[in-house]
Amino acid sequence: MEHWINLLEWPAMLMTVLAAWCIGSRRPGRRKIGFCCFIASNVLWAAWGWHAQAWALIILQLCLCAMNLRGWKKNSQLQAVR
Repeated sequence: MEHWINLLEWPAMLMTVLAAWCIGSRRPGRRKIGFCCFIASNVLWAAWGWHAQAWALIILQLCLCAMNLRGWKKNSQLQAVR
């Protein structure tokens, strides 16, 4: 089991890179996908951090998740206006 949890950092890293790519889009739908990917990466990083006892990383991911949820909301509001 420990081996599988150690491997979480790779999908977390890939999800973060994909999210950053999508967030840079001018299309609100693609930005929404980016926020979903960022939130998924927050969960993956927090799970990996829990296993590694990286408490600062977990707190960072909680803060980043809150900012991603805020971005999701603002993006949704912009999408509704269009």
